[in-house]
Amino acid sequence: MFYLGWNGLIWLKAVFSFQQEALYWLVIAVLSYAYILGRMVKLLSWLSIIGSIWFGFIQYGLLLFPFANLAVWVLSLLDIQDQTSIVVVGTITAIILAGIFITGLYNAYSPLIRKYKVNVPKKTEMKKLRIAVASDMHFGKLSGIAHAKRLVKMMDRINPDIILLPGDIIDDEPEHFQKKNMGAIMNQLHAPLGIYGVLGNHEYYGREIPAFLKEMEKVDIRILMDEVIQIGNSFYLLGRKDKTDSRRKSFDQLVNELDGSLPLIAMDHQPAELKEAQENGIDIIVSGHTHRGQMAPNHLITRRLFELDWGYMKKGQLHAFVSSGFGFWGPPLRIGSRSEVLEIVVEFGEKEG
Repeated sequence: MFYLGWNGLIWLKAVFSFQQEALYWLVIAVLSYAYILGRMVKLLSWLSIIGSIWFGFIQYGLLLFPFANLAVWVLSLLDIQDQTSIVVVGTITAIILAGIFITGLYNAYSPLIRKYKVNVPKKTEMKKLRIAVASDMHFGKLSGIAHAKRLVKMMDRINPDIILLPGDIIDDEPEHFQKKNMGAIMNQLHAPLGIYGVLGNHEYYGREIPAFLKEMEKVDIRILMDEVIQIGNSFYLLGRKDKTDSRRKSFDQLVNELDGSLPLIAMDHQPAELKEAQENGIDIIVSGHTHRGQMAPNHLITRRLFELDWGYMKKGQLHAFVSSGFGFWGPPLRIGSRSEVLEIVVEFGEKEG
C-alpha cells in the first residue's frame, strides 16, 4: 500500500504541486483497510464497497507502476528532467488505469448470452431441452437491483425450459439481498420445468445458509443439497453441496441407484471433479466459481487450477460447462472476462446420419 501511495503522491506533487501529505496518507490508510473495516463494523459497512473497488486499483497498480518507475528511470538516463518524465509517464499510467476501469465496468455490468448446442444419445420423452444457466450472481451491494433486473430480462429472451443457478447466488450474507427486496425481482424468473440452484462457497462463507434457503423458498427456487430429482420421465437433475463442505456426498453415492438409461444433468459449483462426474455417467454438468479469473491476468491462475476453468469441454460422454458468472466478487470489474448467461440446447437421442 505504501508503494502504491508513494507513486500517487509523487505524481500529484509533480502535476498539481500537491502539499497535503498528512491528509493524503490518511486517505490511503482508510482505502487500504476499507474492506476489512466495512466487514468488521456494521455502521461502516459502506466502506466495504469502497474497499472492493480499491482491490482493482491494487491489482493493476502493482502491475503498472513498476513499468512506470522503470520508464522514468530510463528517461533520466536520457537526460530528461525527472519532473517532466514523472508528469508524462504518470499521466499515461493514469489514463491506462482509467481505461481499465471503464472497460472493466462495462464488461461487468453488460452481460451477454453464450449459446451452446449438444447431443445426449439417450431417448427420453423430450426431444429437446433448453437450459438457461446463471452462476455467481453475488447479489448484494454492488451486484444489486439493476443487475438482477438484467438477469430477468436475459432469461426472458432465452425462454428456457429450465433454469439452473449453480452457486454463489448471493454475496455471503443474505442481508443486502433482503434489504433491497431482490427476491421480488428473482420471483419474476419463469421456466416450465422449474428453477433450481445449489450452494456455492460464498453461501458457506456467510454462515447463514438456513436464512438463504428461506429466501430462495419464498421465490420458488429450489436449492438441491446433495439431492437428485427426476424431472418427469425425461431426465435426472443432480445438485451437489459445495466442495467447501467436506461431508458432501460423492457422485458415486448420488447416482448409485439411478436408472442409467435416463440423461443425468448435474450442478456442482466448483468444476473440480469433472473426472469423477464422467466416470459416474453424468451427461451434462454446469459449474461456475472461477469467474475466469475475473481480472486478467488472473485467468492464468484459474487455468492451472482447473481442468476446465471456462467454456465447454467434452470428456467421454460428459458435456461440461463452466460459466465466468453473471456477477462478480470484489471490484465491479471484468478484464479478459465478461458477465454472462449460458443458453444450452440439448437434443436427446442418436443423431441422424
